[in-house]
Order: sequence, then C-alpha cells, then structure tokens
Amino acid sequence: MKHKIIVAVTGASGAIYAKVLFDKLILLQPQIEQVGVVFSGNAKEVWQYELGNKDYENIPFKTFGSQDFNAPFASGSARYNVMIVCPCSMGTLARIATGISNDLITRAADVVLKERRKLILVQRDTPLSLIHINNMKSITEAGGIICPASPSFYSKPATFELLAATVVDRALELAGLQVDTYRWNEK
Repeated sequence: MKHKIIVAVTGASGAIYAKVLFDKLILLQPQIEQVGVVFSGNAKEVWQYELGNKDYENIPFKTFGSQDFNAPFASGSARYNVMIVCPCSMGTLARIATGISNDLITRAADVVLKERRKLILVQRDTPLSLIHINNMKSITEAGGIICPASPSFYSKPATFELLAATVVDRALELAGLQVDTYRWNEK
C-alpha cells in the first residue's frame, strides 16, 4: 500500500526537522502515493531564521495555504492515511487536543483522528508544563502519537542533518514507511 501523507510545519523552533523530513520523503517516493503540505502562518519565518534560506519554496510536493479548507485532506473522504506535524508547536498541539479546527493544520489533524488514521506530532518544546502534558495525554488517548524531537546520539551523527534524522526516521517508521536507518546493536 502506498501512503497518502499530510505534512504540516508549524512555527515551533526546529525547522531542521522539517527540512530533513522533506529530504527523506523525496527519497521514499516509491512508497508514497501523494504528499500534501501546509505551513502555519509563521513556519516559513522560523525556517528562514534558523536555516538561513527559503528552500521550502523548492519542495516538490503540493503545498496548501493555512486557511485553504478546500484542500483534499480537510475531509476524510480524501483518504490520507498519515499526518506528520513537524515540528509541532505547543499551541498547535493544544488546539488539536481540544478540537479547535481554526486552520487547515488543526482541521486535518481533527479529520485524521476522527477517521482513526495515524497522527504523529513531533513536538520540540522543553520544559513541559502540566498543561502541555495533559494536552499530549488527550491526543494520545484519542489515538495520536507524540514523537518528541529528542535526537539519539548512539549513531554518532556528524552533522545537524544526521542528528535531526534520528528523530525524523522514527516519525517515518511510525507512519509505516520503510526507512534505512541506524539501529542499535544491529550490523
């Protein structure tokens, strides 16, 4: 089965995770039927600030505006089976947890949860307040997956991209894609 994936990028710090995610999705295209992309209002500003470029303009996937409720994945009938929010701000996470569908990202997440499909939130903030923890609990109880942007170091990553890939590879595997990645104590 080929995957139909929604990728949402919010304005949380951690644009490197989104960049690496897009790079990996390009390589995994044989496993993918379609990718729909949506950026939050300030996600591109954060990307420019942190990465010093506008490479998000070169993403080879269809991008939708944050208020475009005519995007196919605003409805469950479009049958997108996975949504990855990377990075996921705590504000976006809170709106998803409480069912506030005030933009395309939160509407798509609401659709994915109601259709019992995979929602993966790569949250990056630290430390966490009790409000954050309770919101993550609500999303988990609703069937979503919280995949914190906590990189692993046992693969001895030599670059920021390889370090970010330790998180992105986990998210992609949670999404059901086959990823060639470092695995602890495997040859």
